[in-house]
Amino acid sequence: MTEKRTVDMTIGSPAKHILGFMLPTLVGYLFQQLYSMADTVIIGRYLGEDSLAAVGSTGCMCFMIIGFCMGLCSGFSIPIAQKFGAKDFTSMRKFVANSIWSCIAFAIVIATIFYLMCMNILEALKTPSNIIGEAYTYLSILFIGIPVTMMYNMASSIMRSLGDSRTPVYFLLLSSVINIILDIIMVGPMGIAGPAWATVIAQLVSGLLCIVYMRRKYEILRLSKLDMKFEPAYVGKLVYVGIPMGLQYSITAIGSVLLQSAVNVLGSTYVAASATAIKVSLFFCCPFDALGSTAATYGGQNMGAGKLDRIGNGLKWCIMIGFVYSAVAYFVLGILSKNFVVLFLEEPSALLIENTVMYLKFNSMFYFLLALVNIVRFMIQGMGYSMIAIVAGVFEMVARGIAGQVLVPNFGYIAACLASPLAWFMADIFLIVVYKLIMRRLKGKQRFIHSQISTVHVM
Repeated sequence: MTEKRTVDMTIGSPAKHILGFMLPTLVGYLFQQLYSMADTVIIGRYLGEDSLAAVGSTGCMCFMIIGFCMGLCSGFSIPIAQKFGAKDFTSMRKFVANSIWSCIAFAIVIATIFYLMCMNILEALKTPSNIIGEAYTYLSILFIGIPVTMMYNMASSIMRSLGDSRTPVYFLLLSSVINIILDIIMVGPMGIAGPAWATVIAQLVSGLLCIVYMRRKYEILRLSKLDMKFEPAYVGKLVYVGIPMGLQYSITAIGSVLLQSAVNVLGSTYVAASATAIKVSLFFCCPFDALGSTAATYGGQNMGAGKLDRIGNGLKWCIMIGFVYSAVAYFVLGILSKNFVVLFLEEPSALLIENTVMYLKFNSMFYFLLALVNIVRFMIQGMGYSMIAIVAGVFEMVARGIAGQVLVPNFGYIAACLASPLAWFMADIFLIVVYKLIMRRLKGKQRFIHSQISTVHVM
C-alpha cells in the first residue's frame, strides 16, 4: 500500500506533477545554498578577505568530492524510482536496503582517502601561501563529514524517488537555521573551523531526522530482515547507475579544478572575487538543480511504467520553465550584481567588485544553456542511461580545462568568466543529440513489441 506522501508521476498532468515536485525541491535547494552562503558571508565579515579567499579556493574540490557523493546517492535512487513506478515494491525495498550498505562503504573509503590527501591537493592547486592554512582547516573538516553528507543525501533521495519532494525540505529548513546559528556562535572562538563544523553538525541533524521520519511514516519502506540482506546483484545495479552519476559531478569538477588553479595564480583578490560570484550564482542556479532533480524522478517513474510519450511531454515542460527563469535571472543579476558583493565583505575593493560583477553578468547571460544541461542530462539519467552523464561531464571538463590552462593565462580573468558557458554549450550539443537517439530507439522497440503482440492476437 502506498501513502499519500508518495506521488505517482505516471498518471495525471505532467505539468502539474513537474511544478508540484519542483517547487518544494527548489525551496530545499535555496535553503541549502542559503546556509552555504551564510558560511561564506559570516567568514568574510568576521574573518576578512583572506579567509573568504581560503573558503573560495576549496570550492572546486568540495564540488568534485562532495558532489560525487551527492551524485552517487541520486544515482542510487533511480532504480528505486523505477521500481516504484513499476509498482514492484518488493524489489524497491531491496534496492533501498542495498543502497544503505553501499553508501556506508563508499562514505568510509572516500572520507579516509581525501582527508589524508587534503594538504597535497591544496598544494597541487597552487593555493596562495597566505590562505593555504585556513583552506586546509576548512576542507579537511568537510571531508571528515562526508559520511554525514551521504546519510542526508541518500535519505532525501529515497523520499524524492517516491515523489515526495516536500518532506526533505522541512528537515533542511531546520538544518539551515541550526547551521546559521552555529556559524555565528562558533566562528569567534574557532575561526574558520567553526563554520565548517557547523555545516557538518547541521547535516547530521537533517539526516537523522529524515531516517527517523521514513521509518515511522513510509509503510512501503519498512524493511524486513530479508529486505536488509546484502545482495551483490542489487549492489551491482546501484553501482552501475550511481557511479556514473557521481562521476558526472567529479569529471565536470576536474575542469573546475584546472580552472581554479589558473585563477589561484592571479592572486587572492581574484580568488575572493570568483568565490563570491560563484556563491551568488549557485543561489540563482537552484531552479536548474530543482528542475534536474524533478526530471530524474519523473523520467525514472515513467520509464519504469513504459510511458515514453509522457517523458517527452515532461521534458518540454521542464525546458519551458527553465528558459523563462533564465531570462528573469539575467535581468535581476544585471541590475543587482553590485549589491550582492557587499553581503560578503564590509569594504570590498574596487577590483573585487568589478571582477565579481563581470563573472555574474557573463554567466547569467547563458543560463538557458545550463537549464538544458540539467534538464536533459537528468532526464536521461532517470531513464537509466547514467553512463551518458560521464560523457557529457567530459565535454564540460575539457571546456573548463581549456579555459583554465590556455585561455586564462593568455586573456586573464575574463576567460574564467566565460569558462562555464563554454562548458554548458559543449555538453548541450552532445546531450540533445543523444536524447533524440535514445527516444527514437526506445519508441522503435516499443512499436515492435506492440506489433508482435498484435500479430499473436490475430493468430
